[in-house]
Amino acid sequence: MDLVQHIRETVERERLLLPGDIVVLGISGGPDSLCMLHVLRQLAGAYRVALHAAHLHHGIRGREADEDARYVAEICASWDIPCTVEQVDVPALARERGLAIEETARQVRYAFLAALAREHASKSVAVAHNADDQVETVLMHLLRGSGLAGLRGMRPLAWLDELRLGDPSAEFPPSPQERIRLIRPLLRVSRQDIEGYCQANGLQPRFDLSNLDRTYYRVRLRHELIPFLETYNPAIRQVVRRTAEVIAADYELLREQLDATWPHVVHRESDEAIVYDLATLRGLPLSLQRSVLREGIHRLRRSLRNINWIHVDDALDIVRQGHTGTVATLPQGLLLTLGYMQATLALEGYTFCAEDWPRLYGAPLPLPLSGSMDLPQGEGGLEARSWMVTTRIIERQALPEGWEHNPDPYIAYVDAEKTSAPLFLRKRQPGDWFAPLGLDHRRQKLRDFMINAKIPQHERAVVPLLVCGTQIVWIVGWRVDARYAVGEGTEEVLVVRFSGRQPSDDEPLAARLPRANR
Repeated sequence: MDLVQHIRETVERERLLLPGDIVVLGISGGPDSLCMLHVLRQLAGAYRVALHAAHLHHGIRGREADEDARYVAEICASWDIPCTVEQVDVPALARERGLAIEETARQVRYAFLAALAREHASKSVAVAHNADDQVETVLMHLLRGSGLAGLRGMRPLAWLDELRLGDPSAEFPPSPQERIRLIRPLLRVSRQDIEGYCQANGLQPRFDLSNLDRTYYRVRLRHELIPFLETYNPAIRQVVRRTAEVIAADYELLREQLDATWPHVVHRESDEAIVYDLATLRGLPLSLQRSVLREGIHRLRRSLRNINWIHVDDALDIVRQGHTGTVATLPQGLLLTLGYMQATLALEGYTFCAEDWPRLYGAPLPLPLSGSMDLPQGEGGLEARSWMVTTRIIERQALPEGWEHNPDPYIAYVDAEKTSAPLFLRKRQPGDWFAPLGLDHRRQKLRDFMINAKIPQHERAVVPLLVCGTQIVWIVGWRVDARYAVGEGTEEVLVVRFSGRQPSDDEPLAARLPRANR
C-alpha cells in the first residue's frame, strides 16, 4: 500500500490537520511514532502546519530509556524539527498514586503532551496508535466490561480532556477555545505496514523490550489472546476493527439522543449535584437511562476513567423499584438518592435542595377571584424558582378538553358559585380535615392525607392550602375537595393555577410531575 497516501486520505476525511496549527507529536522512537513523524514531515507543507516533537523518559528502563531519548533528540535535529524531552519517575509516582505503572505512565504522558501543547498554543496533539493497537484496545474494553463508548475503541479525532487522566483540575472542563484535539493519523494502518514503511525508507526505530514483557496486560493480549483468536478466524483483526467502526456510528446516534434528552430529564445541575426528574428518568428506554446516569457521573467526576457496569445497573434497579430515601452507591463517593419526584446524584454529605413545588411562608394571603399574585419566598432560598398564582372565572363550556382527568397538579377547577366566601391561601392548622375528591365525600384528616400521599414531613407545614372561609378547597398540587369540585350543576368555574416565574417554566408541568389533583 502507499502508506503516505493512505494517511493523507485519513487526514482529509477526518480533518486532522488545521492550517496554521503547531502539532505536538508524541515520539517514543519506536516504529509507529517514527513512521508518523516521517510521514507528517512530508505532509506539513501541504497543510501549512508546523511540527513539534515531544519525548517523555518514564524513568523505567534505565540506560535503554536514556538511549531512546538521545535518539529522538538527534533524529529530530537532523530533520530540523523542534523537540522537547522530559523525564518523570513513573514508578515512584505510581506508588504515590496507588496505580499500576501502565496507567500512571499513560496519565503522565498525556499530561506532558497537553502541557507542551498549551505552552506552544497548539490546538492538536498527535499520537501514533495503529490499527493493531485499536484491536487490542477494543478487546481490553470487552474483557474488562464496557459500554459502547469503550467498545468503539479509539477515534482518529478526539479531545484530550476526554481521556480522564486522574487530574483533579480536570474536574473543571476547559472552555471550547482551550480544548486540545487528539489526533491519530495511523489508526487505520497496520503494524506490519508501518514496519514495512520504516524498512523501505531506511528508518531505524528503537525497540522497547517491555513490548515483550507478558506481565503487562496489553502485551499478553498481543502475543497470546489475539494469535489464539486467529486460529478461529484468521481475519479477527479486521472483524474487530469493523465492529468498532459500527459501534462508533451507533454511539454517535445514541449520543445525539442523549444530548436531546438531557435538558428534559435533568431538573437542576451544578458542580456538586445533578437532580433528575424521577418520572422522566423512569420513562426513558433502558439504553438512555444508562447513558443519562453515566453522563451525570462523568460530569461530576471528569477525571474518572472507568465506570463499572454493575454500579450503573444497580443504581437503575433502585430508580425503577426503589422507594423514597433509597440510596445507590456509585464510584468516587457519589450517591444516587431517590426523592418523591427526583433522583439526586451527588457526593455523600451533600445538602439536598428541596424539590420544586410551591411553598407558602408567613401569614395567610387573601386571593382575588380574578387576578394574579406572587408567592413570597422563604429565607432559606431552597426554591428552584419563584411562583405565582393566577385566578379567573370561566363559563363551564369554556373548560379545556380533558379537564376531567386534569394531569397538571398545579391547576384546579372548582365550582365558582361555591367559592363566594373570601378565598385565602394558608398553611395547615391543627384539626384540619377535608373530603378528598375520589373518596365518595368521606372526610379525612389533613395529617393522614399528607402521610398517605408521602409528602415529606419537613414540607407539610408549608404546603399551600386554598381555603374558602374555614373550609379547605384544594391542597395545592395534591387534591381538590369533593365539595367544591365541578359537578353537573356547575355553570361557572373558578380556575386556579400555580406557575413558575421563570420563562422556561411556563410550559405545563404535567410531563414532569406525576401527581394528579383528582
